[in-house]
This record gives sequence, C-alpha cells and structure tokens, in this order.
Amino acid sequence: MKLLNAKTTLPLVLSGMMALTAACGGTTAPSGGTATNSEKPAADSTKKDAAPTNQPVKVVWWHSMGGELGKAADKLVSDFNTSQKNVVVEAVFQGTYDESLNKMKASMDSKSGPALIQVYEIGSRFMIDSKAITPVQTFIDKDKYDVSSLEENILNYYRVDGKLYSMPFNTSNPILYYNKDMFKAAGLDPEKPPATYEELADAAKKLTKDGKAGGSFAIYGWFMEQFFANQGAELLNNGNGRTSLATESLLAGDAGVKTLTWWKQMVDDKTMLNLGRKTDDTKKAFAAGQIAMTLDSTASLRGIVNSAEGKFQVGTGFLPKPSGAKDGGVIVGGASLYILNNRSEAEQQGAWEFIKFLADAKQQAYWHVNTGYFPITKKAYDEQIVKDNLTKYPQFQTAVDQLHATKMNLATQGAVMGVFPEARQLTEGAIEEALNGKKQPKEALEGAAKEISGKIGTYNKTVSK
Repeated sequence: MKLLNAKTTLPLVLSGMMALTAACGGTTAPSGGTATNSEKPAADSTKKDAAPTNQPVKVVWWHSMGGELGKAADKLVSDFNTSQKNVVVEAVFQGTYDESLNKMKASMDSKSGPALIQVYEIGSRFMIDSKAITPVQTFIDKDKYDVSSLEENILNYYRVDGKLYSMPFNTSNPILYYNKDMFKAAGLDPEKPPATYEELADAAKKLTKDGKAGGSFAIYGWFMEQFFANQGAELLNNGNGRTSLATESLLAGDAGVKTLTWWKQMVDDKTMLNLGRKTDDTKKAFAAGQIAMTLDSTASLRGIVNSAEGKFQVGTGFLPKPSGAKDGGVIVGGASLYILNNRSEAEQQGAWEFIKFLADAKQQAYWHVNTGYFPITKKAYDEQIVKDNLTKYPQFQTAVDQLHATKMNLATQGAVMGVFPEARQLTEGAIEEALNGKKQPKEALEGAAKEISGKIGTYNKTVSK
C-alpha cells in the first residue's frame, strides 16, 4: 500500500482517530499523527549516527499512562537509564491516547515530537498508513532478535502482512468477574462460572433477587468486538481488514445479532442492568454487591478484587460465547510502541534498545505485577514476583489461560481499520438503541454497519493501493 502525499492525506485520515477510550484498564486513548520523511527508506533507520560517541542519545517517549501506571512506567525508564550510558530516555505523559496522537500530528513538521510513542491497538491501521514510522521488524531483522520468547497471541495482533510494525507494551483482554458468595446463595456452583450465553442467562435469572441483579455489562464497543472473536467471527470483510483493506463492516452479521439479542433479552427480563457506557459504573455496582456478574479488562483485576476484600470472594471466568460457536478466543487490547521515522537514526536505534529492555522478562514481571497488564514475555512467569502475585491474585490465572486457549485465526487476530475509534462509538450507539428499546438488535446493528462502511470508504480514498 502506498500513501498519497502525507501533508494532504493525513488530516483526512485523522478524522477517524478521535475521542475513544482504549481497550484496557480504563485508560483513554491518543489521536492524530502527521507523517513527514515518508520517502526515507526504512532500512536506513538503523545505520550508525554521526553524533559524537561520548554523548548519550536522548530518546523522547510519549505515553498515556497516568497515575499509578505512570509511576510504574517512570520506574522502568529510570532503570533503563541507569543500566547503560549510551541512551537516555525521557518519558513524557501526553494525556489520553487520542490527545497524544493529536500532539504527534502537530509536532511532525517541526520535528519536535518523540522518537517513540505509545498508541492504542485500534490505531494500528492508521499508524501503518501514515508512513510516519519505522517498523520494528526492521530492527528485529537487523539484530536477528528472537521474537519466539514473546507471547504469540499478543504479537499476532500487531502483525500485518507478516510484519511487526510496533512492539506490544501494555496488553489486556476481557474476562467475566462474578460474586462467589451470591453464586452460593443462589444455589450455583461458585467454582463453575457460566461459559456460554445460555448458561449466563440462566445464572442471571437465578441470581436476580432481593433487589440485586444477575449482572451488568458496560456498553463498550470493545466487548462487542470480543464477542465476535470468541465466536470465530470476523468484524470486517477482507479477512478482518488483514488480507486487504476492509471495505465493509460485518457488525450486523449473525454473530452481532445473536449477541445483542441475548444481551437485550436479559435487560428486558431485568436480570441484567443497563448502567450505560462507563466501566467505572459497572465496577462500582459489582463492588457494592448490587450485581453478581460483570465484564471488565484483566488490567482491572487487582482493583476489582481489592474493592471486594472483606465483603465477598471474586471469581473469574472466560468470556462467554454461544453454545456451539466456532473456535475463537479473545483479542488483545491495550497499546504498543512505535518508532517514528522523522527522528535521527541514532534516536531510532536508541528507542529500539529501550524497547528490547522493556521486553525483558525482569521488566515485564515488574510491569505486570504493578499494573495488571499481561507480560508479553513468556519467561516473565518464571520470575518470583509474578509467582507471588499469582498466589495473591489467583484469579489472574484465568486471564493467562484464556490468552493461551485462544485459537489463532483472522477473527482473534483482530480487525484493523483506519476509522476504528469512530466505528467503536457507532457500535456503542447501536447497542444503546437496542437496549433502550428504540430499535430491534438487527435494525440497530445494520444502521451502524452502514455508517461504519461509509466511513471506511472515505478513509480508503485517502490511501492508494
């Protein structure tokens, strides 16, 4: 794929990258990006720089990890800077993922932006099309870096056309959380969470009593994407946008209609509450014992378990799917790290050295324990702090098992499109319409799919094959 003139093309492309939360841990996302230097051969990016060798190379890293996540990121940066003398990383928090990408766009012409940027997973198609990056595959090939040490199901999302464009950093997927005490009181086996749509609907009925509801799922587009993948169903045509550019949304297909019909029926039966779009609201209701089941990111696990401490036991289960569904699994959420190609070759190489440091088992173990995100490196599970953390939070084993049980195919690899944030918002609008009784599930999804397909078409006109 070849991008049209970057300065005229990217403002059009950027319209699809606005205002949406990231699919992980409640952190919101960046938006925007302008490519310059797009004609520079990627292979040149790893040549040695002519800068004086006695001066460390400064690498600016823009990220969207706030609060406790930001503190954990800062610790990793500090550890890297003290581990060697050739590169100094400066981490700069840039707000949500959308805000960070908008700032990247504004910085490109002046080259005042970062060498490394964290971008949410649904920005992948845009970042590739922007031509603003040097794929990490370039550095992997040059170093003969062994990616077999990394989790294949995580790498799989960020591979497009067999090439790894970015390195995964913070990774999560959704799991079912349930109140074991309420399960016992309802005569349900607290060690056997519902695995299918049918089992969950039946459990929700039994759990709904004494002013408490069986559950609540936030109206979150990420959940619908996951329900598709768990049925082995693709969200977009053309192999989920991976065999060639997607041109059509498949949101109104059987997987979508089946899922929304099931969801709406539970809301209509008053066994499932509709608490709106914010996962914070479903978390609060769960912690208060008002609902027995909910869906949330694995990155929220520690917070959810801690909020229930002294009140009830939290159980975890795989994301449910219809009985008889095809092989599938979950799609990774979160964000990855991109190296920008308008920075010097020395800065790009320095960014790569930092990326390799972050992927090391020791760093991944620290990151996982202090944030709840998955380690991307398999050997991190051998680190004692990870073993200790699993002892304290055994519920996380569910997340690990679910990741490893996921069947790799185009559905679980995840959809890629340049207007993903807008598509996710339209999906949420359709779910709302159905749950609020304004439209039937199929009608609501068909309307959203038509709008998404239109936006995909507009986006595709900004790139030439």
